[in-house]
Parts: sequence; C-alpha cells; structure tokens
Amino acid sequence: MGDRIMSRTVFCVAVTGIIVLIFILGFLIANGLPVLKTVSLKEIFFSRDWYPTEEPPALGMAALIAGTLAATLLSSIIAIPAALALAVFTAEIAPRKLRNFFKVLLEMLGFLPSIVLGFIGMMLIAPWMQDTLGIASGLNLLNASILLGFLIIPVVASLSDEALAAVPLELRDASYALGATRMETIQKVVFPSALPGIIASVLLGVMRALGETMVVLMAAGGAAIIPTLFTEPVRPLTSTIAAEMGETPVGSVHYYALFFAGLILLVMTLMINLASLYIEKRGTKR
Repeated sequence: MGDRIMSRTVFCVAVTGIIVLIFILGFLIANGLPVLKTVSLKEIFFSRDWYPTEEPPALGMAALIAGTLAATLLSSIIAIPAALALAVFTAEIAPRKLRNFFKVLLEMLGFLPSIVLGFIGMMLIAPWMQDTLGIASGLNLLNASILLGFLIIPVVASLSDEALAAVPLELRDASYALGATRMETIQKVVFPSALPGIIASVLLGVMRALGETMVVLMAAGGAAIIPTLFTEPVRPLTSTIAAEMGETPVGSVHYYALFFAGLILLVMTLMINLASLYIEKRGTKR
C-alpha cells in the first residue's frame, strides 16, 4: 500500500509539472505569435535594429540573440574546463575529507544568489576592468561571462563528480592490475566511462547560463549590438525582457515581441535539455 501511494504521488507530481510546462508554452505562444502580424520572421532573426518604441517599431532580435549566444559561449569556455578539472580532483584525487569539503563548497556556490554576483560585477569587476584595460565601460561581455562562469562551475562540477563517482570500482582495479598509473586510469578508463554523464552536466550548465537574467542585466552593459570584442557591451534576450517588460503597454507590438523573445529562449533551452536527456539515456544503454 505504501509503495502504491508513493508511486501515485510521484506520478501526480510529474504530470502536474508537465501540465504547467504546457500551459507556460501555450501562454508564450498565445502572447508571442501575434507579433508576426507586424513583422516577419526574417526581420526578427536577421535584423540588428531593436527600437520597439519607434513608429513603425523595429523589432530585429539578431543582436539580442547574438548577445545571448556570445555570453553563453564565452562563459562556458571560461567555466567548463575549470569545473571538469575540479570534478576530477574531487572524485579521483582528493582525500575523503578534502572531497567532502569541496562538495559542501560547491553546494554553497550553487545556492549563491545571482543578484549578488551581478552586484559584485557592477561594483568591483567593472571599475577594475575599466582602469586596468583602459576601456570606456567595465559593464561588458567579458564581465558578464566571468560572472556566469561562477554560476556554471557548481552545476557542472557537482554533476560531473557524481558521474565519475558512479564508474564501477572494478574498472579502476582492472586498469591498475594492467600496470596503468592513476592519471592513465583517469584519462583512459574513468573519464570515458563517465563521458555521457559529464556531457549531460555540461549541457545543463550551458542551459543555466542561457537562462540567467540578473547577472547579464546588471553586468553586460545593455547595448543591443553584435559584439566583435570581449570588452563590448551586449544585451541578451533575458535582460531585454527583464528591463523592458515592466514599462511595456499590454497588447502592444513591443509587448508581443518580448513574449516572442521568451518563446525563443524556451525553445533554445528545451533543445539543450532534450540533448542532455538523449545523451544520458544513450550512455545508460551502453
């Protein structure tokens, strides 16, 4: 009886989550697609002009999408190698007490509010960049990407550590029995065995950076341009929605355009999530 109750409870919670997600998707579609009556998909995805309050409004989101992808890509390049190195160290090299310390530290970093990081970026990193690099503003792509990296590291490191720890001990023992060193065992046995879980954790970290709002709103600079340098300001989709939705008249073209931007973000996040689930499922079968 207890198992049946728990099974039905988990099923109901899962179904509720799916229903909520469907309603969110439907809400975004209902409020986002009307913008296509005013502007074409070609203009939305390929025009750089984002002036939604002009007459007629210019609703090109190419610069916003480019800013989103640039911040996500640069933060991933900064954070993922460090996160994987930390995961390998905690799972395979560090003593048990040190491993437990790092696990607690990663959990604490994972709960760090993003607005705190954005405040640090505005008050500390931005002035330092401005003085050190001699640039006009420290609120730029590099600043936001560094802060996003701090948000990615706990996610990727913690999940990759679990994937590495799940590799059977027999594989390590077999490698040592054949004369392999610890580093050879990690490189040629443990890491390849845990690769599906590691890739899934990396994709989840990328998804975390893709959907972040407060950090990019406070530290990215807010300029709707396609960046050519790391020190140029950008305006990702998330910060655009957060900054403009509160002052946008309900039912206006600008209002529908912001919901369409949210729909683009949801589709991008959903694609990454499905890729993560596919890789994890494929690795489980192997």
